[in-house]
Amino acid sequence: GRLWTMRQFAGFGTPEDTNQRFKYLMEHGQTGLSTAFDMPTLMGYDSDHERSKGEVGKEGVSVSSLADMEVLFDGIDLEKVTTSMTINCSASIIFAMYLVMAEKKGVSWQKLRGTNIQPRW
Repeated sequence: GRLWTMRQFAGFGTPEDTNQRFKYLMEHGQTGLSTAFDMPTLMGYDSDHERSKGEVGKEGVSVSSLADMEVLFDGIDLEKVTTSMTINCSASIIFAMYLVMAEKKGVSWQKLRGTNIQPRW
């Protein structure tokens, strides 16, 4: 049988900060990634929006752009790791960024594994 995927819910500060944390966790046996996003990202606000003031990078990683997503997963082999993103209202945007980031890395969508929770409208 196949072993369970080991995922530590992780994310804080900048995409660079969380990328370093992801790599540390993977070096110590983690087999999947579970991304904790900050409140502005969860609510669909850019980090420079007035409603984001004081919340950027607090409870999770701040992701406002495709460039942020690229930094978040830089140096991580998406074909060898599963990714979980529990994000709700901005899930479709974050998921689109994830797919484009994977394409830019040369990874086909068929090779991606993981979960993405989106509300039903």
